[in-house]
Amino acid sequence: MARVQACTVCAAHLPYPPRPILRVSSTARLLIVGQAPGRRVHETGIPWNDPSGDLLRQWLGMTRDAFYDASRIAIVPTGLCYPGTVNGSDRPPRPECAPLWHPQLRAAMPDLCLTLLVGAYAQAYYLGKRRGRTLADTVAAWRDFAPDYFPLPHPSPRNRLWLKRNPWFELDVLPALRERVGALLPAGDNGGARTTPDTGSKSA
Repeated sequence: MARVQACTVCAAHLPYPPRPILRVSSTARLLIVGQAPGRRVHETGIPWNDPSGDLLRQWLGMTRDAFYDASRIAIVPTGLCYPGTVNGSDRPPRPECAPLWHPQLRAAMPDLCLTLLVGAYAQAYYLGKRRGRTLADTVAAWRDFAPDYFPLPHPSPRNRLWLKRNPWFELDVLPALRERVGALLPAGDNGGARTTPDTGSKSA
């Protein structure tokens, strides 16, 4: 972790000094791979500490305490540092990051059983040509990537229209997601995942 935190490979391309935001543990069973930290996450140093994280936890049926239990859940975005914005939207993750660090970080987590690929960038890196033509195609084909991966749309507020246009995601995919995660992280084990969503979590 010290080498990751000291990384400056793409410093010249970032709007602020590098601040990798991730959580890893040798005992983690679930890995969440998102896009890259947003501005709020960069400032707080807490991954998924924003409205996107609130919705992701709701999808998982998971409390904040369970979500941030690094002994069971690792969080490693495709790009570890905040990439800045362009035209009001976050820039893509830096392309140097995932090939450099993800293989090393995964090797340090031998107990991983499932990786959630949240958004198109995570799916592009991990699934490559196995992806569908669109994000919807990839998510709808989630069974094709089991048992190692589970593709999801990004829970950004900007994607609410996508969710509205694809009601099958909440009806068919989310129950399967909660069942899969619940099997890895039983609810009775330190308040872990539930098969029904937790609606009481709020962003810090």
